[in-house]
Amino acid sequence: MYLIIGLVTLMASILIGFTKAGGKVGALIQISEFIVIGGAGLGSLIAGTSLPRVMMIFKDVLALIKPDPYGKAAYSELLQLLYEISNLARRDGLLALESHVEHPDTSEIIQRYTTFKSNHHAVDFLCDSLRLVVMGGVGHFELQEMMEGDIDVFAEEAKKNAGLVTKIGDAMPGFGIVAAVLGVVITMQAIGGPPEVIGEKVGAALVGTFLGILLAYGIFSPISMALETRAEGSVAYMNCLRAGLSALAQGMAPMLVVEFSRRLIDPEIRPNFQEVEDVVKGRSMAQDKAA
Repeated sequence: MYLIIGLVTLMASILIGFTKAGGKVGALIQISEFIVIGGAGLGSLIAGTSLPRVMMIFKDVLALIKPDPYGKAAYSELLQLLYEISNLARRDGLLALESHVEHPDTSEIIQRYTTFKSNHHAVDFLCDSLRLVVMGGVGHFELQEMMEGDIDVFAEEAKKNAGLVTKIGDAMPGFGIVAAVLGVVITMQAIGGPPEVIGEKVGAALVGTFLGILLAYGIFSPISMALETRAEGSVAYMNCLRAGLSALAQGMAPMLVVEFSRRLIDPEIRPNFQEVEDVVKGRSMAQDKAA
């Protein structure tokens, strides 16, 4: 949402300033320049990566329109999930987790938390880690090392699209110059024509340079920053989950498991201890009564 507001503000400021100085918006609409710059950028991205990766980038960019999935509500839900899982393990033993780990799609616990179950990375991480805990034979430090390695791989993948958008944005001024040079070539072909025609063609060529710079610093740069911020949020969410699973593997009490996770939440959205205690214990009592 903030990305849309920012981009709209940026474009409105440029267009209003341009028209106030006597410019005509129609002069900026040069389809041929758009084709040269946009096509060159898309082609270079496909050549440097792959078509499936390009589709992933478009998907991630479109996802920026939606609210941040890693807000306070998502973390509160995660803490409730960790409390319920650790409470089950403490009450009925680790083997009670086996059915939930092996079949997360039918797990009553996991399916109860809608935001978490839609995050397949988090679900896989939870199940893979708990499977080792249930099996036994893996020490705490070894489990911790495996989880940290898993998150490192996840972080690298999560930030890859932001890096690619940054690189293609850096190339936009160059593509703008290419479009401008091609416009100058066309202008030279019409050098003997009327002055107004030559002026129009020169203006069209300059739009290429303008568009390349605008795309680089006004469009691709904020999009890449937004993608990187979203990726960092997903990594922080996984680290919060990791802390809870590590505490669970050590046999800590459910509220301590929750507290280990809670301490890794960004202070701006971190629920306080009393809020968490009221929520998890209130849910637990409601479930006990329902049972």
